[in-house]
Amino acid sequence: MVKAATTPQDRMRLDDAVIVVTGAGGWIGAGIARSAARAGARLVLHYRSAGEAARALADELGAGGTEVATAQADIAEETGARAIVEAAVTAFGRVDGVVNNAGVQPLGDLLSLSAEAFREVVDVNLTGTHLVTVAAVRRMVEQGTGGSIVQIASLEGSQPARNHGHYNAAKAGVINHARAAALEFGEHGIRVNCVSPGVIGRPGIEDAWPDGVHRYTSASPLGRLGAPQDVGDACVFLLSDAAAWITGINLPVDGGVSSHPTY
Repeated sequence: MVKAATTPQDRMRLDDAVIVVTGAGGWIGAGIARSAARAGARLVLHYRSAGEAARALADELGAGGTEVATAQADIAEETGARAIVEAAVTAFGRVDGVVNNAGVQPLGDLLSLSAEAFREVVDVNLTGTHLVTVAAVRRMVEQGTGGSIVQIASLEGSQPARNHGHYNAAKAGVINHARAAALEFGEHGIRVNCVSPGVIGRPGIEDAWPDGVHRYTSASPLGRLGAPQDVGDACVFLLSDAAAWITGINLPVDGGVSSHPTY
């Protein structure tokens, strides 16, 4: 995807690579896009409903010299997933990498969840990830260029949280889907990996969820919440040639919380 280089710093660059970031209108998605822009990528920022935020981000990155396009679509529909990839091809002629970040995280205990509510979370978080991945891989195979796909899963995909059962299940599926995709697509030079964020700080989170922030930071060996750039930088690494022999992994970006003893 990126020209071979001799130094680790050069191999972390994404110069001229065309990277799609789904859910770029969100807090974490914007952080991923900014990290990729700093690494030199050309970007396609996807959104479903957060158009104002995605366009503002496109303006910000464009003002800094990044080549950027936007794409509006519902990733839970095959036509939407294909439209995102085609937006990249229309804007830049190809697609080299994808970060499947788009998702939803509503609350609900399992006993009270309707089939519709459960299905909606799975459709966006898991089925949408599958559909965008398949659309991108088909294009990469057609190009014959290989590529890299990063799935944004969650710490909750391996350590479930209460009232997030549907989200926990969907993200666990994302982690195993990445492994299966890595197994199938490696012969085409396409790598597929996961990043599993822990709790990412955002304005007002300490006021809205003081107990949760305290519990998380107390469990983290690094003693803080994550930042969008923490997730973005991990994605840049996995997209880049610095990770050229890495596929099928799940990389926790959680401040060490997954290493915390449970008893």
